[in-house]
Amino acid sequence: MTGTVAAAAPASRWLGLDTLRGATIAAMILVNNPGRWQEKYRYDPLRHAEWHGCTFTDLVFPTFLFCAGVAIVPAFSRKLEVGAPRGPLLRAIGLRVLALVLLGMLLSAFPLVTFAKGKDLWEPLQSVRPLGVLQRIGICYGIAALLFLFTTARTQLRVLLGCLFGHWLLSTCVPVPGFGMPNLDDPMGTLQGWLDRTLFGDHIWVKGQYDPEGLLGTLPALATALFGVQVGRLLRAHPEPEARVAVLLRWGVLWLLAGAVWSWFLPLNKPLWTASYAVWTAGIATCGLGLCVWAFEQKGWTKWAHPLQVYGVNALLVFVGSGLLGRVVGSLWKVQVDGKEVAVKEWFFANCLLAPIGDPRLASLAFGIVWILGWYAVLAFLFRRGLVWKV
Repeated sequence: MTGTVAAAAPASRWLGLDTLRGATIAAMILVNNPGRWQEKYRYDPLRHAEWHGCTFTDLVFPTFLFCAGVAIVPAFSRKLEVGAPRGPLLRAIGLRVLALVLLGMLLSAFPLVTFAKGKDLWEPLQSVRPLGVLQRIGICYGIAALLFLFTTARTQLRVLLGCLFGHWLLSTCVPVPGFGMPNLDDPMGTLQGWLDRTLFGDHIWVKGQYDPEGLLGTLPALATALFGVQVGRLLRAHPEPEARVAVLLRWGVLWLLAGAVWSWFLPLNKPLWTASYAVWTAGIATCGLGLCVWAFEQKGWTKWAHPLQVYGVNALLVFVGSGLLGRVVGSLWKVQVDGKEVAVKEWFFANCLLAPIGDPRLASLAFGIVWILGWYAVLAFLFRRGLVWKV
């Protein structure tokens, strides 16, 4: 795994994309860091849908994956046009995929060593979850990037449609061993759940049932990344902000409506990443990108763009760093309170937010906002010095 530090925001970057990515990663940090995880401490939009449906939280991951697809176009287009050799590009893609997968597994395993008396030193490693958010991003990014390098736009569109309709057929028509015909209303009755249980055993998110980043769901998730590639092509073909806004909103609304109509027959479902969900969320992400281009490129509201840009150019750093720090203050770092050990996070939330605010959901939201502001201070410091962590 490699990491590099680079200049923060060269002029060639697409500001609209950076700000959408920044808004997305900030939203991801918000929903991943409530004061407490119990239902009474979280507003409904800040929780995933129980199964079918799509909340604000369910929009975050596909939008981030969509942004990764968009970014493929400016990253490789000019190099291909000047005839750059494919070998170094392939190595860069491979190393990035490997780094993302390993980082995802690190987050799953952290802390790597258990010091509790009587526990096996390698016990945490035995429960590492091979699937996860960064792993899915890495795999989908890698496949989408290879398709961009070696196939035509028409072929990429065919792969996108094949992923959507292929997953639809597999998830609704292929019998589930030991269950019968699939039932998307029952996590135990889905082909994805059976496949994850069979291949990974207890190394899945909901043990004995399914994994929201399951293997079969990688197909429509790849379609999400390829939607991003399609939008990246649109941005490159329309360099003027006004034209970009028009084409993004037109396609975004079309995909949003298509996803909504499809959901009448195939429910929106984030754990399964159903095809209707992929199209619906791609439409929303495209509209969101159009609004960012309108506000920050066409209208020139760059001062308002700065906080989002700060998050957007260092999205991977804050995702990984926030995950690791959250585990430290949430379980490893403890203080003595009335003779008992209490995690620093719990002590801070109970005494500094819940006690003075009173309302449990508002206090929990306040904790997430404090977390966002704290990381913004770190990222702004790095941004001013032109530092970005890349893999």
